[in-house]
This record gives sequence, C-alpha cells and structure tokens, in this order.
Amino acid sequence: MTPRVFSSVDEIVSALDEPLGSSRPHTLTQDDIDAFARLTGDEQWIHVDVDRARTGPFGAPIAHGYLVLSLIPALAADVYQLDVGSARLNYGSRTVRFPAPALVNSTLTVASSFVALDRQGPLAKLTVRHIVRSDGAEKPVCVAETITAVVT
Repeated sequence: MTPRVFSSVDEIVSALDEPLGSSRPHTLTQDDIDAFARLTGDEQWIHVDVDRARTGPFGAPIAHGYLVLSLIPALAADVYQLDVGSARLNYGSRTVRFPAPALVNSTLTVASSFVALDRQGPLAKLTVRHIVRSDGAEKPVCVAETITAVVT
C-alpha cells in the first residue's frame, strides 16, 4: 500500500473533501490493550479481565477508546503523507466519537479525508476526518477530526 504524498499546501487544498483511501488492516491484540492499560492506569475489567469480559456486555474484552484514537496516526500513514512545510505538529482534535466498541482480536482500518485548511500566517491548520472501522462491526469504532499544524 502506497500512501498519497502531498508536497504543497496547494495539493492539500485540491484534495479537500475527497476520500484519500483506506489503510491496511491492523489486528488489535490483548497484549496491545494490556500495555495501554498499564501505561494509562485504566485497568478496568472490561479491557483487561478476559474471563470477566467474556461474560460482560460485549462478550469479549474491548479496547480503550483512546487506544483506538492513538492508532490513527500509524494507520493513516498508509493513506497519506505530508511532505510539506518545515514541521508538522499535532494541534488537537475537533471531535472524537466512539460509536461502537473495538473488540479484542478485531481488525481495524482507517479511511481518511481532508476536510478543512485554515491558513494563519506561517501556519496551515489541516483538519482530517478519520473513520476507524472494525471487521464485523456495523458502526465505526471511532470517528475523529484531528488538526495538524503545518509550519510553512
């Protein structure tokens, strides 16, 4: 899978509101979930107690929403690459939603599209919509609009 490369702000503008593609699949393991739980201190049973989670509301452990969100940059690297400006910084998120749980051992993909570009002097703030889907889930497991500050 080759990401689409953007080498100028004008190329980004020309791609606004157009689907950029989807990532290759990534399988979410219990080891991923356990490591995230340890790092964040969120060791709630629905994530880390496999036996109890099997009898819980989803029939299996689920990933933390923020774990799924944190996978977006790695997944989106399959979709697009920004080779513009002297630096690119995470500026924040406009919206983040988790419409469905991401079950352990599910396979995730992300589809991304550029939705806005706001130029402010030497900064260009790029808003990207990411829709993370899990195999077998009717609804996305995450829908996020992230903002990247591109220093031009």
